[in-house]
Amino acid sequence: MVRGMEDTLYLDCISGLSGDMFLAGLMDLGLEASALERGLAGLKMPEHVHLHPERQSRCGITGTWLRIEVHGHGCHGHDHGPEQGHDHPHPHHHGGEHTHGRSFSEIKSLIARSSLPDPVKSRAISVFRRIGLVEAAIHGTTIEEVHFHEVGAVDSITDIVGACLGLHVLGIRTVLASPLVEGRGTIQCAHGTFPVPAPATLALLQGIPLTQIDVPHELITPTGAALLVEYAESFAPLEGFSVSRIGYGLGTRDLPGRPNAVRMLLGQRKGSQPQDATPGRVAVLTTNLDDITGEHLALAVEQLMEAGALDVAVHPVLMKKGRSGHQVEVMARCEDRVRLGRLLLEATTAAGYRWREEDREVLPRTEASAETPWGPVRVKRLHLPGGGQRTKAEFEDCRKLAGEHGVPPSAIARAAEQASR
Repeated sequence: MVRGMEDTLYLDCISGLSGDMFLAGLMDLGLEASALERGLAGLKMPEHVHLHPERQSRCGITGTWLRIEVHGHGCHGHDHGPEQGHDHPHPHHHGGEHTHGRSFSEIKSLIARSSLPDPVKSRAISVFRRIGLVEAAIHGTTIEEVHFHEVGAVDSITDIVGACLGLHVLGIRTVLASPLVEGRGTIQCAHGTFPVPAPATLALLQGIPLTQIDVPHELITPTGAALLVEYAESFAPLEGFSVSRIGYGLGTRDLPGRPNAVRMLLGQRKGSQPQDATPGRVAVLTTNLDDITGEHLALAVEQLMEAGALDVAVHPVLMKKGRSGHQVEVMARCEDRVRLGRLLLEATTAAGYRWREEDREVLPRTEASAETPWGPVRVKRLHLPGGGQRTKAEFEDCRKLAGEHGVPPSAIARAAEQASR
């Protein structure tokens, strides 16, 4: 888990991006291979995956290159390019050695029934869905009929699921990216020769500014593109960013005159300007319970929040026959309603739930780190329409410092809020 306010990741895509470079960059920032392997084991694939990060250099830049060993299927390294056929999720081969494939439904089921954290499951499935939808459109079929040969291979599943898991483990909340560059030339596919960018890459990056540079190779692969559009909130130069850690994820090929690497900057944004209150629609899920223990209810609330609920509230209610009970109200993004509704049924004793959509307005907020005598504390500022603001210290930071120094959390919170004014 990143410390303090190091919750924003900037992807400096100086030579594009592939799935293996993304994962290697996270490992160069400190993500441990053992933690990833434990998480990936939760997929319960018949193949066993072992990660071997290696320190290498490209054009004098030292970083992490990742070799993936699949037990029973030999040992091979990733290549940032089409030679080995990795990282191209087309329903055909790009000259690789893989002869098997998995459908989107199979991959979705593999992830959904795993022991991965729910936010990781949701993100990983979303990445595969993005790839599957553009492939289906390109080939005039449906997503259920698309078979992912290369991305269905174990190492590419490792790239995508590992990247989603790595961001979760590191506690990264926001991902930003640089303007994107792509190479020139062509790639050889099973159906012939195609220009760079690859068809799936171009489809995934629709609406995102893209500049081709004089490098005769593919730089952005479909998996890299899918991870970018899933996570990146913007594609712009650095502005007001305080860097805490730097990592480099390396590709295999040596590029002429430039490092084949993605530079990852971990830190926080400084001086972000608040905007007007933001309107939007949310889904509200409600259920009444009269047969759940307090311990199980608290666990359900925790699970719902970890799975992406915007808020969870529990109200005491008097139910039929005079029974005391609890009304659980979950606020969620509209696109998360079905997924969180299922979790609500699984995590509680509910036999069903009601739902509706509501309008809401949200005050703009910024975050900062306030120094106290006991250590740094994250502070949230809510910006009021009249120009004023409300300040609140992050309780988890206060609680952690309180345990370390034997000081009441309230005293640490007051010090942080005063220091931030």
